[in-house]
Order: sequence, then C-alpha cells, then structure tokens
Amino acid sequence: MASVTLSKIKKNYTKDVCVIKGVDLEIKDGEFVVFVGPSGCGKSTLLRMIAGLEDITEGELKIGDVVANDLHASKRGIAMVFQSYALYPHMSVYDNMAFALKLAGTPKAEIDQRVKGAAEVLQMTHLLDRKPKALSGGQRQRVAIGRSIVRQPKVFLFDEPLSNLDASLRLQMRVELSKLHQELKTTMIYVTHDQVEAMTLADRIVVFNAGIIQQVGSPLEMYENPSNLFVAGFLGSPKMNLLEADLVAIEKGSAHVRLPDGIQIRAAVDASFCKVGDKVTIGIRPEHMQLANADAVNSVPARVDLVEHLGDIVLAYIQVKGISEILCMKLPAESDVIKFGDNIHVVFPEKNCLLFDAMGVALKRV
Repeated sequence: MASVTLSKIKKNYTKDVCVIKGVDLEIKDGEFVVFVGPSGCGKSTLLRMIAGLEDITEGELKIGDVVANDLHASKRGIAMVFQSYALYPHMSVYDNMAFALKLAGTPKAEIDQRVKGAAEVLQMTHLLDRKPKALSGGQRQRVAIGRSIVRQPKVFLFDEPLSNLDASLRLQMRVELSKLHQELKTTMIYVTHDQVEAMTLADRIVVFNAGIIQQVGSPLEMYENPSNLFVAGFLGSPKMNLLEADLVAIEKGSAHVRLPDGIQIRAAVDASFCKVGDKVTIGIRPEHMQLANADAVNSVPARVDLVEHLGDIVLAYIQVKGISEILCMKLPAESDVIKFGDNIHVVFPEKNCLLFDAMGVALKRV
C-alpha cells in the first residue's frame, strides 16, 4: 500500500490547451478517494497521469516516497480497472486473471494461490473455468477487478468501471467495491461522473471542474457545506435549488435576502463580509423545504407543476412567481395533500438555507 501525493500537477496537450491546471492533492495510504465532475473536467486525464499512461507537463507525482514522474507505468505498483472489461475471449476466467503473472514469470504455485484468493474475495470461485461470453456484465467486471487484485498493487485506479452496467448491477457492484476496500485496505482512486457513486463509495470526494479542484472533503461535509455554487449544484440528487436574490439586511449570525417577487428570506449565515445591495444566490436542498401556512416565517407562495410518486418519497416540482427555474421539494411517501395545479406555501428553514456571494463562494453557516 502507498499514499499518492500530487504537487502543482499540470497537463498541456498544446501551448494553448491546458486540461489540468495545477492540482495539489494528498491521498493517504489506504484511503478510498473518488474524483467526480462533469465530462471533460480532467478527472480521467489525471488518473491516467497517476497510472503513467499520460505524461506530466509540470509538477511532481509521488507514490509512497518515490517520485514517479519518469517511472514507467509497469514500475509504479499500480493496477488500473477500465470502463471496458478488456478480457481475452478465448481464455477462461482463471487464465484471464493469471495472464499478467505468467508474463512476469511468477511461479505456478504462487499464481494459483493468488488467483484463487482473489476469486474467493470476489465470490467467483465457481466461475474460474468459464469463458467471458458465459458471464454477465457484473461478473465480467469482477474478473477485471480480480485481474488487478492478483498483482497485489500499492494503489488501485478505477476509471468509471460501472458505467456499462444497468442500475441494479451498479448498486450491487458499489456494495462489492466497498467490501473489497474494507478487506484489502489498499489505496483506491476512483473516477466517475455519477455523484451517487461518489457519495456512497468515498472516504473523501474530490470535485473537479475545468481542470481545477473545486473542493475536497467527506461526502457528508461536501453535501452539507459546499464551498461554492458549482459543488452545491453538482452534488445531490435531486440537485440543490438555487435562487438569485438581493441582500437587503445583515445581522449578527443572519442575512435577509429578497427574491424577485419581493418575498424576503432569512438565512443563518455570516454575511459580515458582504454589503446590503449585493447580488447573492440562496440555496436549499429539496428535502429541507416544507409545506406551511402563508404566515409562517420564510414562507414562499408557489404553484405545483408536477408531482412524482416514487414509492419511498414524493417529489413535487413547483414554480415560484418571478423565478424562471422550477424548484424541487422532497416529501414523505405518504404525502398526498398536493396535486398538479395547487397553490401552496413553502417554507425555507433559515438553518438549512445556504447563501453564496456574487462570486459564487459560500458564506459560512452559523
């Protein structure tokens, strides 16, 4: 096992095309870190740089205590699992998993021990004699992971390994990957654009946008206290509701904002670095919005445009006067008090309201 340290890492494809713009990050030994962000943000490129499949333009990469910038990929002690399974169709599961060890000249007895050990960890001992064509998508992905495990790497790299699977298999594989990390205690770096995978798998999440790290933290920390508008809008499903507003009053431990329809909302944040009249954005998670009476504090009138009954929850999409965006609120499953076309009042609890300044930076909650 090993830590991974990135210092001022940059990647230029041409003089004018910079895709990684100075990344500083320390991944601890045995940690499960997930890189997440929209397509084209640079997360897979950075993973390939760690693997040695892309050259580093500037900066320093250390794996453990060894500077790895110029170290060949085969010497880095890394195993990578790709989106494509890339299994040899004419080989059995056993031979697919053993192939790299055979090329390295590993003794036959050790190969057998490693392959059977990995198969037991992945619960696929009964599949060792099968060919890939006789396996399901989830089983093939487990073989690809097993092929990495037998190499006993210092670091595992995963590049969107579950994106080819259907929803139920993705859920199953997320559970298996979490269990695998608990058993192996090996450093794992996982790339995905699926923020649900990021929230459920990671010890820490690294959110990227346009080749820059936006925020690093635990899933709960990132969800409850996003550092800026990008992170707030990216993490969470359904995503956070974001409304433009004007700052109209600043008090100790709170701020008052006015929505386009004139309704005022109070948020429990420190706005001492702002000034009255500033343009701000108020954010609130769908599950924090509540049905209420018109005279309730922070009550906002709205019209129901759509109601989705999902079994365990109800999602209501509402329109607030003066705001073009459709807002989403999450209600308990037994909520059948609202329907399409209803005029309602919704409360934004001040303790759950986030506020972002004109630059998109989150104000500190109090």
